[in-house]
Amino acid sequence: MQALLNTSDAINGVLARIARVFGWLFIALVVVICWDVLTRKLGFQIPGFGSTPIQELEWHLHGALFLFWLGYAYVRNSHVRIDVFTANKTERQKAKLEIFGILVFAVPYCIVATYYSFLFAQVSFLQNERSDAPNGLEYRWILKGCLFLGLVLVDAAVASVLMRKLVILFGPPDLAARASSPAASH
Repeated sequence: MQALLNTSDAINGVLARIARVFGWLFIALVVVICWDVLTRKLGFQIPGFGSTPIQELEWHLHGALFLFWLGYAYVRNSHVRIDVFTANKTERQKAKLEIFGILVFAVPYCIVATYYSFLFAQVSFLQNERSDAPNGLEYRWILKGCLFLGLVLVDAAVASVLMRKLVILFGPPDLAARASSPAASH
């Protein structure tokens, strides 16, 4: 059980570091949005780099920010969830429900989504895919690669949460107590 908890802690630490690094994309996104708004209002565009590539860059940055934070949000229990079913449950009951959800829904989804996102990015790279807009951004495979990497991080997060829930159910009380609060360690 200690090994599961240590592995989960290591995964959570990696996810936290990745989230901190890619969190800087938020500042880049704000700058790009401000630039887009200002240039539209002032009627000024950089020749060859008008509104279309700026708008595409906005959604590329937003997509990457979301994808690289999703796994971290899951291990921190910061993701959107409906707690109607768990509001009056004990920690052990919540752990059982979470394990059920992971095994029945998350693992199959992660396997399929990660596999196909890899193929999606690979085809994009091999075709040197670019924007459909004539003056849009090139290298669409970069964003599609971010989709794959983001899903790999979600896979790691799902494994980490599963390990913690197993420790809660089957581990000694001291480890179970530590496993129930992953956010406190990061």
